[in-house]
Amino acid sequence: MTLLPRTAKEFSSADYWERFFKKRGERAFEWYGDYNKLCGVLHKYIKLTDKVLVVGCGNSELSEQLYDVGYKHLTNIDVSETVVTHMNQRNAERRPGLTFHQVDATQTSYEDASYQAALDKGTLDAMASEEEGALAKNMLTEVSRVLSVGGRYICVTLAQEHVINLAVQHFVQLGWAARLHCLQEERGAEKEDSFALPVFVLVCTKFRQPMPSPILEMCIGDDGAPIRYAQVSELLSSVRECQGYSVLRKRLRTSTDPDSNLSLTLCHAKTGLPRYTLTVQDNPPAAKVPRPNQFAIFIVPRGSETAWLYSSSEGRRQLAASANFRRLVIALMHRNQEYADMQAVQSELSPVVMDLAPPGMPTNQQVPFLSVGGDLGWREEISRGVSQLSGEYCVENVRGEDGQLYRRLVFLSNIALVQSESRLISSNAASSHKKKNKKKNKAFTSLASLSVDSGFLCCAHHEVMVAGLAVLGVGMPENKDVPVSVLLVGLGGGGLPQFLRDFVPNINIEVVELDPAVLEVAKEWFGLKPDDRLAITLGDGLEHICTLEKEGGRLFDAIMFDVDNKDSSLGMSCPPAAFVETPVLQKVFNLLTPRGLFVLNLVCRDPALRKSVFERVRGVFPTVLSRQIAQEINEVLLCFHDEQDTAHILSFLQQAAKNLQRALFSNKTEPHIDIAEMLKDLKVE
Repeated sequence: MTLLPRTAKEFSSADYWERFFKKRGERAFEWYGDYNKLCGVLHKYIKLTDKVLVVGCGNSELSEQLYDVGYKHLTNIDVSETVVTHMNQRNAERRPGLTFHQVDATQTSYEDASYQAALDKGTLDAMASEEEGALAKNMLTEVSRVLSVGGRYICVTLAQEHVINLAVQHFVQLGWAARLHCLQEERGAEKEDSFALPVFVLVCTKFRQPMPSPILEMCIGDDGAPIRYAQVSELLSSVRECQGYSVLRKRLRTSTDPDSNLSLTLCHAKTGLPRYTLTVQDNPPAAKVPRPNQFAIFIVPRGSETAWLYSSSEGRRQLAASANFRRLVIALMHRNQEYADMQAVQSELSPVVMDLAPPGMPTNQQVPFLSVGGDLGWREEISRGVSQLSGEYCVENVRGEDGQLYRRLVFLSNIALVQSESRLISSNAASSHKKKNKKKNKAFTSLASLSVDSGFLCCAHHEVMVAGLAVLGVGMPENKDVPVSVLLVGLGGGGLPQFLRDFVPNINIEVVELDPAVLEVAKEWFGLKPDDRLAITLGDGLEHICTLEKEGGRLFDAIMFDVDNKDSSLGMSCPPAAFVETPVLQKVFNLLTPRGLFVLNLVCRDPALRKSVFERVRGVFPTVLSRQIAQEINEVLLCFHDEQDTAHILSFLQQAAKNLQRALFSNKTEPHIDIAEMLKDLKVE
């Protein structure tokens, strides 16, 4: 490894290679692989009778081995006098027809169209960084000149982006076809000092007439079926994916890391669409894992991928510990993909899972597949659209692990997050979810037979936000005719405001929603029906709060923030950072009645940012209680307008919870919520 260049520029230096080969001496330098690795693809494109120009041959044994298997028309050139002299001496007796010449590949004296193939192993990579690629362009121009019609330039390369882009663009402009083969390392062949990047073979074919549109293809392996691309950028993207996978593969096959959370996406070969996402979870070295339990694959049922156990780092660690394997790969199935059954999924994944096996695992060891319930789960997309603010979204029905049906709104920019979820009820749901065959499953999902259960809140943080209203004395006899006014920022599917309207007596709700598309989805698919007690305002929540405070006169008993952050670069996904700046919090404070309550749904993964948010909230509100949601990152803050005796308020909440529970159950339909349970484990901040 010490002989490899330190910088990219050294690759293109003739002096460097002169020093390199003098130091290397008699040992052959097999740049990017030897004959055994390359023979499959070379024999595919080079005939025994072809005249072959080997550019930048070095002291590799490749030409000698090609000669020995029948290629007798090889012309080897290199810029290094040392290597040319040595190679001629080495082959003078055994291979008298194999010649080596000291020639600059950028300016040869060979006639036009005098070769049927040009073989390049690493030379393009060596030249591409010189003079912004000028040296490599000169070499490629010379290769183009000496190749005959039907001739092929065959380049073994690591396919760094600047290298492969230069070569492919050069030949596309000439109207040639370009095909790349990605040669992955054999399983079990990884070594600590081996290249992490895969070796590629670029094959460019010269036509009599230039092709009017580019022919760009990629093959995985020397005999893989070609995948065609319309643009060079698409081909380069595929190269990056192969390189990323190779680096990931080597890392996984040579080390373990319980904290890495490495993942990759497997795409459909023909469509290019994502089909599986695999996340690798290692158990800690100290874990007592039985020796046979080296490696397993866990298939997540469709519709369950956003569950905490599968979507969060802590959940996956818990899942791996429970499964008790040294390494667990958690496989998620993607939307808009068809999957026949569990056996078909296992057969599809089996050829690739050994690439992800832990270090030292035998390649012939059987890998068990694990799952929940033994089937693939069920999901049905019922609508898809595009929001100008949030991008593409879909509405889907899924069957949860509890056997119940749910409807979800998911923005495809973040498929791991369910934007809104509601439970569905139907006359035959109780029995239909037990049926196994696909036809019957589709029958019970008839849209006409399903409706949203407004008495069921799917999100635990919504239950806590509702329970927080107990501090207002809702349900107490003396307050039976006292109205409750609520301002809610963030609509989603409308589950929370509809629950409040349908079950909390004397409540009036104003919801502010920024995205018109979300409002339409809530109305069409989640049963949202605004009325005189549930008003919807389209607009920016921050601007609306500023306007209300400026106008004065209107105060609210409760203000709730349940709005997500579209900026995924921050460590806080709910709410957007601007919503918890001190001036905004002060405006919220000013809009509350003396008994008022500010309820904040906070999702913050950054400890320092979370601490800062709490400091700002406590700087405005005299009393703050928080409730962490079990097995979720969400926590709900209950912030009081007036200072409270915390011991008294915690004691008061016990009775207040009973009163609110009684008030909720006064409705004909009983809601599925336990107020007392939601108010347990409140923490004084």
